[in-house]
Amino acid sequence: MTNASGARGTARQAPTHPHPATAGHPTVLTGATVVLPTGSVENGHVTIAGTHITRSAPDNAQVINVPGHYVIPGFVDLHNHGGGGASFTSGSVDDILKGIQTHRLHGTTTLVASTVTGDLDFLARRAGLLSELAEQGDIAGIHFEGPFISPCRKGAHSEDLLRDPDPAEVRKLVDAARGRAKMLTLATELPGGLDSVRLLAEHGVIAAIGHTDATYEQTVEAIDAGATVATHLFNAMPPLGHRAPGPITALLEDDRITVELINDGTHLHPAALQLAFHHAGARRVAFITDAMDAAGFGDGRYWLGPLEVEVADGVARLVVDGTIAGSTLTLDRAFKRAVTVDGLSVEDAVTALSANPARLLGMDDRIGSLEPGKDADLVLLDADFDLKGVMRRGEWVVPPQLG
Repeated sequence: MTNASGARGTARQAPTHPHPATAGHPTVLTGATVVLPTGSVENGHVTIAGTHITRSAPDNAQVINVPGHYVIPGFVDLHNHGGGGASFTSGSVDDILKGIQTHRLHGTTTLVASTVTGDLDFLARRAGLLSELAEQGDIAGIHFEGPFISPCRKGAHSEDLLRDPDPAEVRKLVDAARGRAKMLTLATELPGGLDSVRLLAEHGVIAAIGHTDATYEQTVEAIDAGATVATHLFNAMPPLGHRAPGPITALLEDDRITVELINDGTHLHPAALQLAFHHAGARRVAFITDAMDAAGFGDGRYWLGPLEVEVADGVARLVVDGTIAGSTLTLDRAFKRAVTVDGLSVEDAVTALSANPARLLGMDDRIGSLEPGKDADLVLLDADFDLKGVMRRGEWVVPPQLG
């Protein structure tokens, strides 16, 4: 995705720090409120040696005192199209790495790269490129959003490139990803939809229901066939009705479904978010960004696949008709909004931003919580929930900003 002239701003730069980080140097963060799977511990500590969290530190460990701060797990983003002016769908390898780094600077230590609707052969080639980055550990995998979605609920996807979810074509994308496909969003009511869900489940790929015009009954069928995620719940699907409850009701009521939510204040009314948490519970919600190029970059003109997007005041909309076109969200902002505007507990926000997506990706043995033996991925927040440090695999991406 190339941005046209006029885009403003730059990606956030990592600040300098009086305690320089050395890769692999044992470190102890102490005095903070540490959010663990069992709850928050005041005046707690986290010990890092090498790339992992450990139970104890050697005598020569660097001690960083962070009273009045929170230490939480690094954020995990299941659904992200780019950032820093760069697109995961159409950018070069350097562009993609720039987008990844932009989100790391905002606390996302694990990221799944999402594509948008395009020609099938083009998407297969992109899958090959992205799979190499996954093999190197830069991304956690690939999410295909489209082209197997409903023209009735296409959102910011090119209608000319949409197609029914033929299982053979779905398999082509999965194979092109060389074992790195993590999720595929499809409208399961379309011809071939249920068979495609079954195929994805057989290959260990998350079948996500989204950009769908399905009925309640059709959505139940898709869940029974193996779908486990709702792509950005509420958005790009029929609204809830008292006679036609539609997909939203089916997705909220079934314990097998994790619902994605874009908590940027634009995609969802706060009451809709509360409704989702009330019915699904914190353990079935995953906050995502659905970010496009402008995340961490600035307002201006961009391209989302073949469609031109205008970003104004941080909101991305298609130039042609004003449809919302992804977001400019970063997960540190989603976290702060969750606890300061939506009234969620810090523990529930951590569950939605770290633990749940890590579990969905099958990576919760390594990431998603602060436990000995797991990757040293963490975020440091001050008392106002502003980001003050990011560590990924034992190295500071954003060194602690204290005082």
